[in-house]
Amino acid sequence: MDPTAAPRTVDELDAIEAFIDQWFAEQLEENPIVDAVDRLPEERRRWFVRLLGEEKDVFTIRFDLQQRTLSYETYLMPAPIENEAEFYAHLLKRNLGLYGASLAIGEEGAIFLQGRIDDRHAADANELDRILGSMYVWVEQFFRPALRIGFASRFG
Repeated sequence: MDPTAAPRTVDELDAIEAFIDQWFAEQLEENPIVDAVDRLPEERRRWFVRLLGEEKDVFTIRFDLQQRTLSYETYLMPAPIENEAEFYAHLLKRNLGLYGASLAIGEEGAIFLQGRIDDRHAADANELDRILGSMYVWVEQFFRPALRIGFASRFG
């Protein structure tokens, strides 16, 4: 992202928003893991994409288009109830292999997977496909192993 670049105009953001709307509509039609795409009327340029997983049955990725970036985030899991050091070490090691996203600790210790790209790439179908696919794969790869560490006693 070029911090010296002028922010997008309303017309430019509207065009990117329309492109993303169309891309998500196509995903809803053609991509079997995309279960729903929702928008709140009072929140412009924000999408909630519900995906159907296997390791984690359902999860939602929130996409936010801003003047210079497109950010995306999903809730992975709550804070661990045991084995905290091992749990966080595991997640930090997972962070090393990520491209365009990172694991983060949010409110109340919850774990999120989040990323951000320059808005110049937000109207690129290949980039949106990479983000959606990567977020899906990472949630599927990270959820169950982290759950088994941070909630080990529940797995007997």
